[in-house]
Amino acid sequence: MAVTTAPNPQANEALKERARRLGLYGLLTFWEDVVGEPWVETLIKREEDARARRSQDRRVKQANLGPFKPMPDFDWTWPNKIDREQIEELFTLEILENKINVIFVGPNGVGKTLLCKNLAYTALLAGHTVYFTTASQLLNDLGSQDGAQSLDRRLRKYTRPRLLVIDELGYLSYDSRSADLLFEVVTRRYQEKPTVISTNRAFGEWNETFPNASCVVTLIDRLIHHSEIVEIEGASYRRKEALERAEARAKARRTRRRSRHASTKESVDVVQK
Repeated sequence: MAVTTAPNPQANEALKERARRLGLYGLLTFWEDVVGEPWVETLIKREEDARARRSQDRRVKQANLGPFKPMPDFDWTWPNKIDREQIEELFTLEILENKINVIFVGPNGVGKTLLCKNLAYTALLAGHTVYFTTASQLLNDLGSQDGAQSLDRRLRKYTRPRLLVIDELGYLSYDSRSADLLFEVVTRRYQEKPTVISTNRAFGEWNETFPNASCVVTLIDRLIHHSEIVEIEGASYRRKEALERAEARAKARRTRRRSRHASTKESVDVVQK
């Protein structure tokens, strides 16, 4: 017969408080009868873990991160230029404490989105509110709002999170109103909450992204004030992967052709014999 041992009063109250926070009222009703059972703490721990996982999944979905490769998949040897120590320091999340913007600058396919999403995910796991968006999603969303009140409500969507990540700035061109809307987001977050941006254009080329916009110089000035600029140079890793996949498929086809040719030759030899 199993012997149950009631925890000491202090441990008992701590365990009971955990059950209260979980809302396990049925268990609490019979608390004095079951508190000494070894399965009670196991039950509470499993419920806590399950809720933590559901909460994390919900927060990842709300952050709009979507699927992404984890940092261990990042090939540090591929870019011609990358400061690994600088990037690893970003993942300590001091940028949140010090309210420092991060701007990833580099050509297509060098891993800027992977770094942005993993930085956002790291902040989310640390308990911070995060939102990830592309520049086109953000500007199209804000630009579609009718009226000042509607726009103000939508602006709060992008200014409320502790960390905002704007990916792929510079891939498309936008009108002056879009430049003004981005400027409004940056201004509302300025010196209060950090913003992470990835771009394929040097700052001197941002006039091509926002042609005829008068606020571009001030926009850049506010972004780079208290910022960490991460420059990455190299060829597209996506192109490298595509070429490797194409070569693998071609190799598989050659192998199949050789196999079919060998089978045909064997069949001919059998017939001739």
